[in-house]
This record gives sequence, C-alpha cells and structure tokens, in this order.
Amino acid sequence: MKLVHILTAIAVASIWGMGFIVAKSGMNHFSPILLMALRFTLTAICLVWFFKPPLKLFKDLFWISLVSAAIQYSLTFTGVQGLDASTAALLVQLEVPFGLLLACIFLGERVSLKQGFGILVAFLGVALILKEPKLSGSLVSALMVIAGAFTWAAGQVMIKKMANVGGFMLISGIAIFAAPQLFLASYLFESNQIVQIQSADLSAWGAVIYLALIMTALGYGLWYRLLGLYSINQVMPFLLLLPVVSVFGGILILDEMLTTKVIIGGMLALSGVALITIQMGSKEHN
Repeated sequence: MKLVHILTAIAVASIWGMGFIVAKSGMNHFSPILLMALRFTLTAICLVWFFKPPLKLFKDLFWISLVSAAIQYSLTFTGVQGLDASTAALLVQLEVPFGLLLACIFLGERVSLKQGFGILVAFLGVALILKEPKLSGSLVSALMVIAGAFTWAAGQVMIKKMANVGGFMLISGIAIFAAPQLFLASYLFESNQIVQIQSADLSAWGAVIYLALIMTALGYGLWYRLLGLYSINQVMPFLLLLPVVSVFGGILILDEMLTTKVIIGGMLALSGVALITIQMGSKEHN
C-alpha cells in the first residue's frame, strides 16, 4: 500500500474509534436507532447534491444499505447502549476475522494457516471477554454487537463488488436508502421519537453532526475509496487501531474502567488481528 493510503486507513480507524465515544454521548438523549436514522439523514442531505448516485445502482444500493447500514447499525448501537464503549469496540474487532472468512467464501480470497490461527485467537479473546462477570446482565447487548460486526463484514463483501463506484457517491447512495430504513426500524422497535427530537440540546445534535459528517461522510468515503484500490484482506487489519482509540477515549472521556478479564481478552482479540496483519504484510512484501 502507498504511504498516503496507509495514513488514510489509520485516519479512518481513528475517526471510527472516536465514533463509539460520541455515540455513547448521543445516546444519553436519543435512542440508538433514531440516532442512526438522524445520522444518515444528515449525511444524505449534505452529500446527495454533490454525489448523486445513478438510477442503475439503486437496486444494489438498497440491499447494501439494508445489510451494511440499517441492520448493522441497529444491532451494533443498540448493543453499544448496554455496554461500555471500550468493551464494545473490542467486540467489534470480530469484523476483521468475519471479513476474512466471508471474503474467502464469496470473493475467492485465500486465508493462510497463519491468518487462520489469528482468526482463532481473536475469537478466543472475545469468548474470554464474554465470560467477564460484569457482562452477565449485558450478554444480549454483547451478542448484538457481535452480530453487527458480522453484518458489517457481510456488507463490505457486497460493497467490494462495486469497486468502480466512487467512495463518496457510494456512501451518499447508502445514506439515501439507509435513512428511511432506519426510521422504519426506529418506529417498529423504539418510541417517543418526536419528543426526543424536539427536546434535543446542542450536545445531542453535536453527536449527530459528528456521526453524520465526520464518521459517516468522511470516514466511509475514505474507506470505500480504499476498498476500491485494495483487497479486503489488505485494508481490514487497519481496524486494529479502532479499539485502541475507543479504549483510551472511554477511559479519558467517559471514565470507563476495564477489568483484568476484559483486558486479557481484548489483548488476545487484538493479537489475533495483529497476526493477520503481519501475514498480510509478509505477503505484500513478497
């Protein structure tokens, strides 16, 4: 990978890592799915004037939006609401092994023995996190985050097949479809949406703005650009930085504390992803 693209991938991971911290703040006022609906609405309003997707892509964009945005964010952030942001960010690392496995199955990308071992270590780390006693009452939330990680990885495989579409046009199209899908999901599973919107203060709307313009428009625009240039196996490992940013943000901003079991499990999960990254670096060097 070129240096500029490596730096871009690092920036995306950092932006997304802080997104967990900002979302936790936003969910102090907005319910999770409503927050995501407002996020994609603002993204669509800001991008559609400059990056209007052609009609021929609408069918694909509808299904990609449903999987990678509506279902994924409903699962992930409903789960995040019941967990520490730092713990959720560690669980989300399963996006990487899920992505590798799905890329192997559907895109024909090869997974080496070392990468397979890294996948196993990552899953063992997450299993240890789930055994943390303080998560005993939040197991459903944790499983929702893991399900969201799988759905996100599936969405990236779908998006990879649209590599010729520009990153910002792609996220614009996804936002156009994801916003009404998420509002429908919020209507079905949440309540008091009008009251939440009417009573929102500046900090709540600030969270929406960060999630819409920084995390989604900028973050995903850059990410989809990288997916168009490199294989999933090359760019996914940079998400290793995401939980590092989230953990430090959770500790410094949200006063979260990590238990020994979560730290060990998190280190195992990150080590598994690191093994995958080292393998990829070796292959790229050869």
